[in-house]
Amino acid sequence: MGNARTLLLLTLPAFVVGVASSLLLIGISRPAEALSHLLWLHDSPWWTLLLLTLGGLLTGLILWKVPGHGGPDPATEGLVAPPVPLTAVPGILLALSVTLAFGVSLGPENPTILANVALATALGHRFLPRVPDRAWTAFALAGTIGALFGTPVAAALLLSEFSSGDETPLWDRLVAPLAAAAAGALTTHLVAPDQTFTLALPAYRGFQPIDLVSGSVIAAAGCALGLCAVYALPRLHRSAHRIGRPVVLLTLGGAVLGVLGMIGGPITLFKGLEQMQELARERTAFDAPGLLLIVAVKLVALVVAVAVGFRGGRIFPSVFLGVALGLLAVALVPAVPPVLAAACAAMGVCVAVSRSGWLSLFIGAALAGGAELLPVLCVAILPAWLLATGRPEMRVEAVASPDPG
Repeated sequence: MGNARTLLLLTLPAFVVGVASSLLLIGISRPAEALSHLLWLHDSPWWTLLLLTLGGLLTGLILWKVPGHGGPDPATEGLVAPPVPLTAVPGILLALSVTLAFGVSLGPENPTILANVALATALGHRFLPRVPDRAWTAFALAGTIGALFGTPVAAALLLSEFSSGDETPLWDRLVAPLAAAAAGALTTHLVAPDQTFTLALPAYRGFQPIDLVSGSVIAAAGCALGLCAVYALPRLHRSAHRIGRPVVLLTLGGAVLGVLGMIGGPITLFKGLEQMQELARERTAFDAPGLLLIVAVKLVALVVAVAVGFRGGRIFPSVFLGVALGLLAVALVPAVPPVLAAACAAMGVCVAVSRSGWLSLFIGAALAGGAELLPVLCVAILPAWLLATGRPEMRVEAVASPDPG
């Protein structure tokens, strides 16, 4: 009974953290979106080059001048990182705002989680010191994931992969974080209800045995594509960081992203959520060579953005990569259902990049817009997971920070 009372008492602060996590995400994303609408009035290749170069310069200045230097190098961290000092939070959020507004191929997830974990841990330690730091971290992570995906299910699945280090039953560990995730998701639905992962593709025509084969092949291809990024990141990161000054490195990196944007077009810019919806809606306007170009450009842009130090997450652009690859598969083999191809390819890419089977499976189901494809996805993820098993993660070993400037 005492344990139930403890769990019940933890749900209230968890709920508060979930709401706050969602509000911080919305409070960063919406102004950045508004700024991007102002910045991207011109749709010319040279304007793309100019804005991304300027975005690199601004990010470099933030990493140089703002306390905390924008937090840890994102290339050295996974989805969850240790809490950072509160003084680093403004720089993290400023750098993320530049990423979102200036069209960098990264999403909001990692910096938002980092900021929410820092705030929840610091404030929680002050007002409820008996609650351990790992609990505040779990609340902030769950709340942010719930807000990002609009459902607590993704957070519950992700948290189930982490070990608590003790014999606490799984659901005892999940009750309070699930409350945080639900609060984050509900807050997002109330304040920003227009974000959706479901693709505007023809409904699944129903299961056929061949879907197990095509889905598995496409998921494995997505994983192989993601592994290209995994293996390329450390090499490019090592080469890029020979430039010892973040301002110079980020400006050059922004210029490279600008050139890539000129080649791939506007659809290869930004985090990829709105762009993958556009790709799905207008899929007949893209032929196989065009889709191959989009995949290649977005893959390189993702690796470059992470390697040079732009602040942002890898999940959203990975999902876009998967959707583009899935539609490329349909362009090559029209008999494959588009929703199956997109969901399986995105799932495969996310397996390689996130190394989270549950999160990848959830993303595939979310893109499909229902549970009808779930049995096929559960089979299709297996070859992708086997391909990724034993491979390195998409991160590099932390290196000494260069002198700013």
